[in-house]
Amino acid sequence: MTTFSTHPPEAVQALNSDFDQRVALCANALPWVSSPLPGVERRMLDRVGGEVARATSIVRYAPGSRFERHLHGGGEEILVLEGTFSDDYLRNPPGSSHAPFSHDGCLLFVKLWQFGPSDHEVVRIDTRSTPWRPGLVPGLSVMPLHEHDGVSTALVRWAPNTRFNPHRHPGGEEILVLDGVFRDEHGSYPRHSWLRSPRWSLHTPFTEAEGALIYVKVGHLGAPMLPLPQGLSSPP
Repeated sequence: MTTFSTHPPEAVQALNSDFDQRVALCANALPWVSSPLPGVERRMLDRVGGEVARATSIVRYAPGSRFERHLHGGGEEILVLEGTFSDDYLRNPPGSSHAPFSHDGCLLFVKLWQFGPSDHEVVRIDTRSTPWRPGLVPGLSVMPLHEHDGVSTALVRWAPNTRFNPHRHPGGEEILVLDGVFRDEHGSYPRHSWLRSPRWSLHTPFTEAEGALIYVKVGHLGAPMLPLPQGLSSPP
């Protein structure tokens, strides 16, 4: 049975950094950690490095918060969870720069420095208007977000009482529950639960009466990624 865990804010150099271990936690139970910019805070999910890090976080912008224009040497992936932050899903490839801000405040799911060496595509998707595609079993709908070199990212909508077949993920799997309750034989995961399952992990996911909406990424654990540099500074 999975137990949810929390991590102290000072544990930022190596947080959930063993990618051979399964992690299941409720992000809503984690502390908010201040970023270098007032008004922007993080709930850290995994992290390898200091302020320059290969990191996955929930990031909260207070109303009126903004960053100065900055470079993302390792690329940035963002999914807007609440509020307004230009696009709903976006990928800024390595070497890109931007000056993010939020007039009204927002909540984001952010992945930093997790691009493959040949992944240079800029992605902007309005998930409110993008059509859904039928999934592999009845009750599943899929919205592909990005695919490159065996790494796939999508939103998956589970109708109530949907069950998937037992299956393995050779390249690992990462899930953020966006709505409802996602379940498998290891536990039940409400909104803003974050799961990371290692390579070759096996599970049998399903939903009950609530259904679920999830962000899911597969194939990225163990995939080649740009190396982290030393001595630089980056935002959360």
